[in-house]
Amino acid sequence: MITYQTDGTRMPDIKKRPTTAWIRSVAATYGMKVGDVNYIFCNDERILEVNREYLQHDYYTDIITFDYTEGNIISGDLFISLDTVKTNSEQFATEYDEELHRTIIHGILHLCGINDKGPGEREIMEAAENKALAMRG
Repeated sequence: MITYQTDGTRMPDIKKRPTTAWIRSVAATYGMKVGDVNYIFCNDERILEVNREYLQHDYYTDIITFDYTEGNIISGDLFISLDTVKTNSEQFATEYDEELHRTIIHGILHLCGINDKGPGEREIMEAAENKALAMRG
């Protein structure tokens, strides 16, 4: 089950049913099924708290993914800072809606086993994000 919650911010303007179907179809392309995935949309202050408390990182970020995946069933808590998504959309000159959906699927791709910290991995993640966004239609 995929849930969408907020913590200190308003719910973004996303169409939950089509977004959920899209997430499931992207996961399926990696041979994965969706278990319990919880999106928590928050502001920069909240994501900074989460980053400091759980990861000992002292900076803002667009998404933090807590991975509870077992076997081919993806599960996790995904904190998304809508403030940083907005900043990124301005910085990269993309539409806010596109940047939001890129961030939404970025967490799913992590749960499917794609990383973005090592050499060459960022490019692989970006290609996977672009492929997933194209599936959104």
